[in-house]
Amino acid sequence: AEALNKEKKHFDGIQKINMCMELFEADIGSSDSKILKEPTEFIEEFQAKMSPEQKAAAFKMFSCRGDLLIGLGATRNAAVQYAAAAALQPAEEGIEAKLANVKKLAKVEPDSDGRIPCSVLTGFLGSGKTTLLNHILEANHGRRIAVIENEFGEVGIDDKLVKGGVEADGDETIIEMNNGCICCTIRGDLIVGLRKLIENSRKKGKQLDGVLIETTGLADPAPVAQTFFADDFVNENMRLDGILTLVDAKHIIQHLDDEKPEGVENEAVEQIAFADRILLNKCDLVDSEAELEEIEKRIHAINEKVPIKRTTNSKVEMDYVMGIKGFSLDNVIEMDDAFMDDGHDHQHDERVSSVGIDVPGEVVQQKLNVWISDLLKEKGVDLFRSKGVLAVSGMNQKFVFQAIHMLFANSMEGSWAPGEEKRCKMVFIGRNLNREELTNGFMACMAKETVKMS
Repeated sequence: AEALNKEKKHFDGIQKINMCMELFEADIGSSDSKILKEPTEFIEEFQAKMSPEQKAAAFKMFSCRGDLLIGLGATRNAAVQYAAAAALQPAEEGIEAKLANVKKLAKVEPDSDGRIPCSVLTGFLGSGKTTLLNHILEANHGRRIAVIENEFGEVGIDDKLVKGGVEADGDETIIEMNNGCICCTIRGDLIVGLRKLIENSRKKGKQLDGVLIETTGLADPAPVAQTFFADDFVNENMRLDGILTLVDAKHIIQHLDDEKPEGVENEAVEQIAFADRILLNKCDLVDSEAELEEIEKRIHAINEKVPIKRTTNSKVEMDYVMGIKGFSLDNVIEMDDAFMDDGHDHQHDERVSSVGIDVPGEVVQQKLNVWISDLLKEKGVDLFRSKGVLAVSGMNQKFVFQAIHMLFANSMEGSWAPGEEKRCKMVFIGRNLNREELTNGFMACMAKETVKMS
């Protein structure tokens, strides 16, 4: 652990020192990781039972763990480690200097080290993340922002819904990742994407002012946040500015109350628990002030001190979501002592899946309207999210369809370019989906000249 600290591999060092300290704890008769979770109480309970050699070993471990936490930016937790070390060996040279230094570091502003601020945009399916992303990209804020998108569905839709899409130029760069959940299978890809953004901005001589990471609606934000500490290059060049969680006021209670199989996390709960700011969105769809107040009580029961801002159509001032300096590693460690463990095992509900449809040709709008209406009436409770960009027979504009459970809306977004192949892309995300039934139902809405699926 000491060697890794010298190499500035602080995250890896934490894994080593934690293992070392838990073995030490077992050796002296303690358990349940009390040495990590409650170091002050651990010292008070076991100090008298330690031999001089054990006290010296514990001193080194607490001091080393403090050094590693300093490297990660968790100054308050580092101070606790140094205090534990000082209680064991108060006369040991250097420990008072470390305690004094950590007090100075606690006063340092996050931006003073020149790292790029990054925000994680999370929230359950259909909460309004892409709408907020568009507001940020269209706002006249004068900042150079990069965007990383992650979709859960089999067919990529969000790149078509983000203004400018993946070909956006100017002061925004958009990277799309839709080959898995950002908190599970592709955290390595996220690291690669962040590294690429840093390297490209240096090559072009254009410093980024910020990065936005839009997660899937089924992502646990904890391992995404952990990425900023797990990779040395990312940690040296970027800092996590805050976790922003959008909450769909109309549907959040049913998602919080959703009974999950044993061992499966409720993503809606996790997204609220780790939030630095909450946007309580779609307030216009809620019937009464009393209902909104009850939702806010439920949110604060999960995350007691999180600020909540009520919004409609994800409209919010930029200062509320960017440059907020809201993330605190100290606070997260105190809430979830396992946050720094590199053993994340996020289990998605196996009943939840996506069905993607991507076919050339056009749909007949009347047939589509009837089918969608019947589908949402019959299956709306289990259909968390439906969205699509469609070519409609007789229309030159692209038809955008979006639904959350039984609520749906559509709009026209741009025209098909001359020579551009007209295609229909649709994705359904929900519980206990029948792929064959959804695919056949959609294909029955296609114009007669449409050929087989691609």
